[in-house]
Amino acid sequence: MTATAPGAFVLGVDSGGSGLRVALGPVDAEHPARTAVCAEPVRTGADGIDAGHLLDQLLPAARRLLEEAGPGAAVTAAAIGAAGMATLGDQLRARLPAALADALGVRRLALAADAVTAYAGALGQRPGAVVAGGTGMIALGTDLTSWHRADGWGHLLGDSGGGAWIGRAGLDAAMRAHDGRRGGSRALLARAETVFGPVTGLPGLLYPRTDRPALLASFAPEVGACALDDDVAAGILRGAAAHIAEAAAAVCPRTAGEVALTGGLFRMGEPLLGPVREELAQQVPLARVVPADGDPLRGALEIARALAGPGLRLPTHPSLLSVPGVT
Repeated sequence: MTATAPGAFVLGVDSGGSGLRVALGPVDAEHPARTAVCAEPVRTGADGIDAGHLLDQLLPAARRLLEEAGPGAAVTAAAIGAAGMATLGDQLRARLPAALADALGVRRLALAADAVTAYAGALGQRPGAVVAGGTGMIALGTDLTSWHRADGWGHLLGDSGGGAWIGRAGLDAAMRAHDGRRGGSRALLARAETVFGPVTGLPGLLYPRTDRPALLASFAPEVGACALDDDVAAGILRGAAAHIAEAAAAVCPRTAGEVALTGGLFRMGEPLLGPVREELAQQVPLARVVPADGDPLRGALEIARALAGPGLRLPTHPSLLSVPGVT
C-alpha cells in the first residue's frame, strides 16, 4: 500500500496530564480526523512513562477509529507525542515500535516530546519558535537543522511566566495585602478568599497537595480578571510577558522567522497577550508573531503525515523527536 492508497490513514496521539487523545486522519489531510479521548492520564513510575498503560488505552481506541473509518482502513504512519517523553520516555522508545507494528501494522513511527507536537501543531514544518504555555511554560525553536529549548523546568526551577508562576505571584500579592506589606493587592486578596476561603488556610490547602502547580495555576485567570483595574495584577502579567519573550528570544532562529503562542495560558486574552506582543517586539524584533495553526494533537497528525508522504523536515533528536531507524 502506498501513502496515498485508498484506506490509508495516519494516527496521531497526544498524551498529557489530563489524559490521552487519539486521532485518525486521512493521509491527504483534506478531510477531518476522527478522534477519541481516553480520560485517564498515562501512568508514570520509577521506570518512566508506563508503556503498557499507554498501549492498553491507545490500541482499543485506535481499533475503534479504524472500524469507524470503514473496510480496508489501515495506519500508514503514526506519531506519538507525550509529556515527559524527553526525560521519561525510555519505555516508550523501547516498546512502542514493535508493539504498534504487531498490533496495527505501523511501519513508520515518530516518538515526540509534547513540546515538539505543540510546535508542529502551531507552525507545521516551518522554521521559527513556539511558546507553549499552560500550567508550565516552555519555548522550542528550530531552523530545521537542530532544536533549541528554553525553560520547561517545572514550577520550582523555572516555568517562568506560566500559569503556576502567575498564580503564585497573585497569591503572594494577596498574602501581602492580608499582612499589610508592600506589594499587596486588595483585589487579589478578595479573589483569593472567594476561590479558596480565608487566606490563612492556604498553607494547609496548598502544601500537602501533590498537584501544587495545577492549584497555583488555577488562580492565574483571577490575576487576569483583575489586571484591567489593579496595578499589581497588571504588573504580574507584565512580568510574565517578559519571561515568555525571553524564552522565545533564546530559541528563535538567528534569521528570526515566525513565533507562535499555543496552550491554555493564552486564552487569558488581551491582559496577557498585549504585554507579550510588546515584549516580543522589543526582545525579538525581527520575528513575526503568528497565530498557532493547531494544537499538539494536530501536530502529531502533521508529523505522521510527513512520515507517510513528503518526508519529515523537522530535525530528529534522541529525546525530543525520534524515528526508529533514523538517528
